Amino acid sequence: MAWRPSRLLSAILVAFALLAPLAVLASEMPRAAAWPLALAAFVSGLFNAYREAGRPACDIVIAAGDAASTIDGRIARDLIVIWRGPLAFLRWRDEDDRIRRLAFWPDTLPAGQRRELRLAAAGQEITRSRASVAP
Repeated sequence: MAWRPSRLLSAILVAFALLAPLAVLASEMPRAAAWPLALAAFVSGLFNAYREAGRPACDIVIAAGDAASTIDGRIARDLIVIWRGPLAFLRWRDEDDRIRRLAFWPDTLPAGQRRELRLAAAGQEITRSRASVAP
C-alpha cells in the first residue's frame, strides 16, 4: 500500500492561512499588534501547507501475525491503525524508537485500499498495556 500527501489537507491548510489573518484583524486587538500577528499567521499557515504537500510518499507493508511490518523498507514496531470516521491514522515506532505518524485522508485512500487497510490491521495482534474497560 502506498501513502502520499493529501491534496485536501493542503487545501484546508491554505484556507486556514487565508482566514487566520482575517480572524486576527476582526478581533479587538490593537492594530499595531494585529497586523504583524496577521502576517505571521498567514506566513505560518502557508509554510504548514507547503511542508505537508512536500512530504515524500512512502510504501507501507502491514504484516500479519508476528512478522515485521515495514514502512519504506524500515521496520515499524508497535504499528497500530486508528480510525476516526473517514480518516485513518497509522502510528508506529521506527528503528530509532521515535514515534511516527501518517494520516490517510479520504482523497488518499480509495475504498478498495481502505478495505485492505482495515483487513490488514484486523489481522495483527494488537495488545494493550492497560485494560480497555473499568475493573
